[in-house]
Amino acid sequence: MGFLKGKTAIITGAGRAVLSDGRCGSIGYGIATAYAKEGANLVITGRNVKKLEDAKEELERLYKIKVLCIAADVNGGASEEAVKNVVRQAVETFGRIDVLINNAQASASGVTLVDHTIEQFDLAIYSGLYATYFYMKHCYPYLKETKGTVVNFASGAGLFGNYGQCAYAAAKEGIRGLSRVAATEWGKDGINVNVVCPLAWTAQLENFEKAYPEAFKANVKMPPLGHYGDAEKEIGRVCVQLASPDFKYMSGETITLEGGMGLRP
Repeated sequence: MGFLKGKTAIITGAGRAVLSDGRCGSIGYGIATAYAKEGANLVITGRNVKKLEDAKEELERLYKIKVLCIAADVNGGASEEAVKNVVRQAVETFGRIDVLINNAQASASGVTLVDHTIEQFDLAIYSGLYATYFYMKHCYPYLKETKGTVVNFASGAGLFGNYGQCAYAAAKEGIRGLSRVAATEWGKDGINVNVVCPLAWTAQLENFEKAYPEAFKANVKMPPLGHYGDAEKEIGRVCVQLASPDFKYMSGETITLEGGMGLRP
């Protein structure tokens, strides 16, 4: 067990998913595994109750931590109440919040800007940007108490304007702006806020390839390092380090974990 023993992390979109070859197929679950190995108790959320329960069973059995799983669909009018419920249960169960990781996101990929419907655009904005805003807003008092850490997830889709991902890109770039403001406003409270843009092979990416082969071919390239990221070892471990004392001075940054694909000026 590591430096997170006795601390609590909320991780959204952390249900257990499996790739066709049996490996971990969810960035959220990869992050949860990395945090569990460091001894953190976890609050995991998602829309699929079965995937959450599978994650809870495996994480508690393997790493001897406590996991609270809460079904939460942040999409539409009741979104803020759903988030408030997660935060309330987290504090009632563990008494503290040390880390918030906003990983969950839904969107309609492969649909061009002119073909996007309002419903599709709302789905991305609510599940991504609004969800991140609500979680940050309602976790803030507890993160202030612990001088905690926020890790928000953006995407190369927004950095580079990927084809067929206008709503997704808009939500992710909104999250980056929100994160930079929080880094400025919350620095005095000892809270560091950073953004991760990952590229990992996930069940969602597998499904994207099957459903939208043309958009997949246009957007998803093999990174210069020659492989897609491992959800736990190459994404989750970085998220662990962002909550460590060694990285508390880093705040307001966007970190691309794309194996050399995330080159920016």
